[in-house]
Amino acid sequence: MPDSPQISAPLASAAPSSTLDHVDCWVFDLDNTLYPAETDLFGLIDMRMGDYISRLLDVDAAQARIVQKRYFIDHGTTLSGLMRYHGVDPHHFLDFVHDIDLDRLQADPALIGHIEALPGRKLIFTNGDAPYARRVLDRLGLSHIFELIHDIHTTGYRPKPDPHGYALLRDEYGVNLNHAAFFEDMARNLKPAKALGMTTIWLNNGSESGHVDAHEDFIDFETHHLTPFLQNILCGE
Repeated sequence: MPDSPQISAPLASAAPSSTLDHVDCWVFDLDNTLYPAETDLFGLIDMRMGDYISRLLDVDAAQARIVQKRYFIDHGTTLSGLMRYHGVDPHHFLDFVHDIDLDRLQADPALIGHIEALPGRKLIFTNGDAPYARRVLDRLGLSHIFELIHDIHTTGYRPKPDPHGYALLRDEYGVNLNHAAFFEDMARNLKPAKALGMTTIWLNNGSESGHVDAHEDFIDFETHHLTPFLQNILCGE
């Protein structure tokens, strides 16, 4: 696969630098966006989720996985389904599933430099929680770059792709969404971002269910690798 960004049909004739000149706020998803999907950090979280559901519902691992994935697809996150149908305390759940070793994460000096060099504000928008996000950012050497973490607690437990969380970027943090870019590995999470005026970049990197509902109508850019994409922006290629 080429390292240069793939651009969806509506922007096929435009260079990334020129089409992103208006951006003064850079919003990044966390997991499988700021580090490669093949790191499979979510695989560790996945196992913890299965253990949690098995204990909660007194079911075996196979049945727990069915529940977990059904809630993820139907409600945006497994947590949302567990809260709705089983009254799960979100803090208890998130503390449990995020209690994982982060040793497999490695800092990428080039990525650090590119994000640091982007002009304007840099924010995290994640369906996880801020304590976990801070641990990941620390491990990646990125914690000093991001102004804030917009997490599942601050969205009122209405996860992406619920438009509510995107609107809060504007209403709570003063982000002009028409001058913001959003980087995300789950294609379906880009649809509300585009509808609210954001420039959207899909990290098509093999994330589980990342391709679901993908459509060029709401994806401005598609790339397999974040670091070279940002390099092309900064170098004007």
